[in-house]
Amino acid sequence: MEVHRQMGVEEYLTLLLRRKWLLLTMAVLGGTGGFLSSVLIPAQYTSHTMVLVEEPVVPEGYVKPVVTEDVNQRLASMQGEILSRTRLQDLVEQFNPYKKDTGKVALEVMIGRLRKSIKVAPLNPMPGTSSHDLPGFTVDVTLGDPRLAQQICNEISSMFRNQNIHQRQKQTEETTEFLAIQLEEAKTKLDEQDARVAAFKKQHMGELPDDERTNLTLLTGLTSQLDAATQGLNQARQEKTFLESMLNQQLAVLKTSSSGQSAQTLEQQLQDLRNQLAVLQRSYTDKHPSVIKAKQAIAQLEKQMEATPPKDLSAAEKKPVIPVIETPEIQHYRAQLHQQELIISQKTKQQEDLQREIRVLQGKIEASPGAQQEFQGLTRDYETARNFYNDLLKRRNESQMATELENGQQAEKFRVLDPASLPETPSFPNRQLFTLGGLCAGLALGVGIVHLSEVRDKSIRTRQDVETYLGVQTLAVISHTGNGRKVRSLGNARRRPELSLTASSWKERNV
Repeated sequence: MEVHRQMGVEEYLTLLLRRKWLLLTMAVLGGTGGFLSSVLIPAQYTSHTMVLVEEPVVPEGYVKPVVTEDVNQRLASMQGEILSRTRLQDLVEQFNPYKKDTGKVALEVMIGRLRKSIKVAPLNPMPGTSSHDLPGFTVDVTLGDPRLAQQICNEISSMFRNQNIHQRQKQTEETTEFLAIQLEEAKTKLDEQDARVAAFKKQHMGELPDDERTNLTLLTGLTSQLDAATQGLNQARQEKTFLESMLNQQLAVLKTSSSGQSAQTLEQQLQDLRNQLAVLQRSYTDKHPSVIKAKQAIAQLEKQMEATPPKDLSAAEKKPVIPVIETPEIQHYRAQLHQQELIISQKTKQQEDLQREIRVLQGKIEASPGAQQEFQGLTRDYETARNFYNDLLKRRNESQMATELENGQQAEKFRVLDPASLPETPSFPNRQLFTLGGLCAGLALGVGIVHLSEVRDKSIRTRQDVETYLGVQTLAVISHTGNGRKVRSLGNARRRPELSLTASSWKERNV
């Protein structure tokens, strides 16, 4: 049965000191190997540049931007487009970064290698700031030739800047064009709605909601005018009746005087006029024209009766017949009667016109509820079309201003902070790092070799080794005397079997 001894910290330190040259040798060999590897591996140079995202010159409160996409999303989209096969193929054909592999390696492989050598990383916002927008990004290009790395890095940053300008201008122009088309369609629909509203107003004039109060006012006025016209017509008819009676009386007087009738007939006429005056006074006051005319006729008839002497009937029969000539009073009554007939005709026509207008207004007022409901629907559609048109017009104007800002490069843009750097030292391999890695690897290998050799070494060097391997108690320990260095040299020069016993040899001798 194989027995392994237990080692403490002191034993490990003793072991490291005993094998120090092996460890140092392995460490030196490892460091040298790492350094030689860094020298033999082809150097790679990294060109670096930084691109910042500048805010628009005009604040968003004055001109609303059309491009509202997050910068991170646009950067990812542009990165995918710039690092596409077509763009990278142009760079490979223009700069030829892998001259040694030209004709030996496929173009797809070189494009893939160039894509891996380009690194685009976003910049994080400054700690403590409330803004979460992307402040910028960095572009790193790693190639074997530092100048080629610088040129391609400059080209990549320019491509990002130009691509951003192109995308924003394209998006704003397409947005403006789309809004212009939508605005024309909205204007056409608005004109159609406007024409419908105008036609409805023309067809239902006076039946609209705004005309209801006016119609009621007009109806009230027309009703008052109709009452006045009816009253005037009745008065004119009464006046006509009175004038006709007066005219008949005058004609009767004229006929009586011309035919020789007695004064008794004039008394009858006077009595009739008084009866008619009494009738008029029941309806009118004393200042009414009809009453005044009746009183004048009575007075005139009374004067005529006083001036007319009694006549002999026999003498009257012997006189020849004289043609009857109408008196001025009769002619005056005829003129007044004709005037009253004209007034009655005018009043009758005015009454009919007023009645017709009242019927029209009443029809409009009755049809107003239905017309109002239909008009409200048309008005609602018109207001919707007009609001939509105004909203599109506002957006189109904002888009036009945003397009002008984009074309003038006064909107958000990418600005290269510093041109691409020309690397003077290779970014890979790092010789110090390789040397340190080789040194650590050599030490680790040395420790492994020391541990393996110690596991296989069965030499007895301490009292603990004797007790572990031989399984017996130690009786005494003889220490070295004299010059220790000489003793060690003598021990190293010639080892006696007794002083370098192993556990297996001791057991063989004691069998």
